Amino acid sequence: MTTAVIAGVGPGLGESIARRFAAEGCEVGLLARSGGYLDELVADLPTDAVGVATDLCDSADIAAAFDRVRDDLGPVDVLVNHASAASWTGLRDTSLDAFDRAYEVGPRADFLCSQAAVRDMLDEDRPADERGGTIIFTGATTSVRGREGAVGFSMAKFGSRGLAESIARELGPEGVHVAHAVIDGGILGPEVETDTPEEYLDPDAIADSYWHLVQQDRSAWTLELDLRPHVEEF
Repeated sequence: MTTAVIAGVGPGLGESIARRFAAEGCEVGLLARSGGYLDELVADLPTDAVGVATDLCDSADIAAAFDRVRDDLGPVDVLVNHASAASWTGLRDTSLDAFDRAYEVGPRADFLCSQAAVRDMLDEDRPADERGGTIIFTGATTSVRGREGAVGFSMAKFGSRGLAESIARELGPEGVHVAHAVIDGGILGPEVETDTPEEYLDPDAIADSYWHLVQQDRSAWTLELDLRPHVEEF
């Protein structure tokens, strides 16, 4: 049984990833600040799942969350680093607290979650043919092109992309597939009201692509995946 952890779950893409992975038979650990929302989602999934209210800025909270997932579901095989938190402000209007939070919820949390997951994936106590796994980073247009008026978000997404590329090169030879997804466009979600849905990415379709990354043969792994609506200019 595959155990997948999604760090940063909410209505929209995070929930779509959880539902897609559970539909494929994965046991799912869900990390987010909102415990009430997680309880409702866990109850609605078709496989064993655990929701852990987690402050991804807090290293002790992250460690405790992974311990809970291991205790309830077993060692982690798949990690999706999906959290982000940044104000859409420029240099002069961004406070140090807001900038720090963008880093802490972004690349710092990605780093801590990846360390925790890889300890399971490459645990020497696991049979050799069971070692390895997949780590997916949710990126954005600003992962590759800094956006005006978004210094915190741009910094955080650039940082997460660099982290993903570094650990992909480090851990790929040991059987850990690391992939970074550039989500180039707006994502449909419960809060989006639009008369032109074709201009947005469908979160369920993105989740399909994430599952494809998990299933890829190691002879043809994807490092970076670009996803955008067919009408998006790039």
